[in-house]
Amino acid sequence: MVNRFILNEVSYFGPGARKELPGVVERLGFKKALVVTDKGLVKFGVAKMVTDVLEEAGIAYELYSEVKPNPTVTNVKMGVEAFAAAGADFIVAIGGGSAMDTAKGIGIVTNNPEFADVVSLEGCAPTRKKTVPIIALPTTAGTAAETTINYVIIDEEKQKKMVCVDPNDIPCCSIIDAELMYTLPKGTTAATGMDALTHAIEGYITKAAWELSDMFEIEAIRMINKHLRTAVYDPTNPVGRNGMAVAQYVAGMAFSNVGLGVVHGMAHPMGSLFDIPHGVANALLLPTVMEFNKPVCIDKYVEIAKAMDAYKDGMTKAEAAQAACDAVRALAIEVGIPQHLSEIGIKEEDIDVLADQAIADVCTPGNPRKVTREDIVALYRKVL
Repeated sequence: MVNRFILNEVSYFGPGARKELPGVVERLGFKKALVVTDKGLVKFGVAKMVTDVLEEAGIAYELYSEVKPNPTVTNVKMGVEAFAAAGADFIVAIGGGSAMDTAKGIGIVTNNPEFADVVSLEGCAPTRKKTVPIIALPTTAGTAAETTINYVIIDEEKQKKMVCVDPNDIPCCSIIDAELMYTLPKGTTAATGMDALTHAIEGYITKAAWELSDMFEIEAIRMINKHLRTAVYDPTNPVGRNGMAVAQYVAGMAFSNVGLGVVHGMAHPMGSLFDIPHGVANALLLPTVMEFNKPVCIDKYVEIAKAMDAYKDGMTKAEAAQAACDAVRALAIEVGIPQHLSEIGIKEEDIDVLADQAIADVCTPGNPRKVTREDIVALYRKVL
């Protein structure tokens, strides 16, 4: 068996790392940026923390801030037009997964115009050219889109999330600056942090996992358990914020290459059909799906229990595996994640349409335990 591992070329880490941006632009010979972000980050001055760096260095840019929390095909198409109208030659993506995913779509379609309808990018599209160069600056510690070959766009017509997997979409440079995350609200910090934990756990147990990916994912689990509470409840603490910023990146390095599982398969339709924040959907589902997968993952769950500080000497494998599930649920509760679908507006009658999309989701086949539509219905009902 041959395993593939793809990473972006250069990344910078640490509070204040955005100041490396002019040097990156000069080294790569770029002239004008399209800055892709969202209106909230503009309103609250987070985007300005980056555009000020561009202005101080005399780097030309134009702003595209029409990105939605769950970005759509329309967002991408409008961005392609904005990139062309700006006469830009690179993209600076500022934001969480939504901004970075939109930037990837813009960059891929710009350089591969045969995919201009955007929906044709779903799955593993056979693009021929790399994206327009993207420099990604995440403002959340969750998606790791700055280092993955994945992006997710909503097809408005079908009301479904398209998961796109393409080695050509990876940013050429990532700048992980925890200072861009200091003003992130507590709820968003918790949700995105639990999203990162879901990436790490699903990436650790997915069918395609192997020694290299395991090394990254188990460390990401350990770091998230160590730093997430601090990031949520002491938001300007640089140790907690930077710890989470690095941890989510570490998780992304691996899951990007080995895939995920049914937690993501079930979470995606919750976002596309009910606009539930992706991290909330993942965090709500994760402990219950872990228990479903436990029979086929017991050895790895022992290691998860250790990484979550939940393992006690003398535990049997079964006890340690359950302790891992319990520790994940306890962390989610501690940082304020809802525990039932009914708390976020989803009803019993919604489960069938959710299950139809979840069983067809590109992430679901990576689940370590074979899963049927009936299993998915039962899992949704268990957290209703």
